[in-house]
Amino acid sequence: MSQAPAPLSPEQRQAVDSGDPRFGFGVDVGGSGVKGAIVDLSTGTLVGDRLKIKTPQPSTPTAVAETVGEIVAHFGWTAKIGITVPAVVAGGVVRTASNIDGGWIGTDPYELFGGQVTATGMSVLNDADAAGLAEARFGLEADQLDGVVILLTLGTGIGSAILLDGGHLLPNTELGHLQVGDSIAEHQASARAKEDHDWSYEKWAGKLSRVLAEYEKLFSPRLFVLGGGISRKSDKWLSLLSVDTPAVPATLRNTAGIVGAAMAAEAGLRP
Repeated sequence: MSQAPAPLSPEQRQAVDSGDPRFGFGVDVGGSGVKGAIVDLSTGTLVGDRLKIKTPQPSTPTAVAETVGEIVAHFGWTAKIGITVPAVVAGGVVRTASNIDGGWIGTDPYELFGGQVTATGMSVLNDADAAGLAEARFGLEADQLDGVVILLTLGTGIGSAILLDGGHLLPNTELGHLQVGDSIAEHQASARAKEDHDWSYEKWAGKLSRVLAEYEKLFSPRLFVLGGGISRKSDKWLSLLSVDTPAVPATLRNTAGIVGAAMAAEAGLRP
């Protein structure tokens, strides 16, 4: 039986009750966990702790939507809500389902989540795209955003966000699904691949370098921004990469999806 979440802090309660547009709410649906929190949109920081619940297995649309509803209800949030999913969302429809249940394909996420939450506005977008929006505003310096920047989230799979000239998002790129050699990129260079094969950081960095080199040939990026939980240990592997393009660890790390989702909702973004 899971432990009951802690009650809202006074800071969180004030954010919920104030109606201040400086505060937003984001939910990040991942392969292993669904995480939600109140976001201070002026700083890109979370207001108090996030709430994380394990992703239901199987991760059907109904089961995940119920989990999202549970998280939103815990905070009592009824204003704008942003939600990420590990899938392509285009034209208001989920188009892929590589790291989530196949039943998501063809789903209208607004109808789905709207049946579980009450909100004044909603945005549903790809999880890596949300992370890219957050890093562009709160993680990177302005001079780092010239040209093409590729953000990758290295986790269960490989999510990607391509940012163009000042942080403009090219949505739904899904570079982790590109074929590199004999298999797709995320089967070689995701954090899960490292864990499943028990690779050393040196061996994994070599495989990640091979994938990054393919992206270099295709997009000529100015910078790689590497996120996901493994970015916390970037001191163990970043220097082992053998690519020409500079690479830096993501700054927001595991909060980027939540922050970017809240940003998307505030901006009224509907891919």
